[in-house]
Amino acid sequence: MAMGHMPSAGAVTHTMVTTQFELDGYRVVRTLGVVRGIVVRSRSIFGTIGASLQTILGGNITLLTQLCEKTRADAFELMLQHAAQLGGNAVVGARYDATEIMQGVTEVLAYGTAVLVEPVSRP
Repeated sequence: MAMGHMPSAGAVTHTMVTTQFELDGYRVVRTLGVVRGIVVRSRSIFGTIGASLQTILGGNITLLTQLCEKTRADAFELMLQHAAQLGGNAVVGARYDATEIMQGVTEVLAYGTAVLVEPVSRP
């Protein structure tokens, strides 16, 4: 994102999310609170069978990798929506967590702190 360019109201772009607690080139004007995106997913019977077949060959289990990546992306997008609902235009301290709720069912949580930031003016 170019310096001095702010995301539109009601949106948090991927470039305005960081695992750090400050966003380079911006200053926090207001802290809005913890935001989260939660997705609970299970493997389908076809995915389980396909992944089982892939384990026989060894290496990357692409079916499960794709499922995990999609689940993380969905949780991330929900977190961004939550931040926008609170009036934020950035998220700092972003993290992921995952918990197996039951056999084959996993919760993925994306969380961070929604903030309102503005560009730091440079002389």
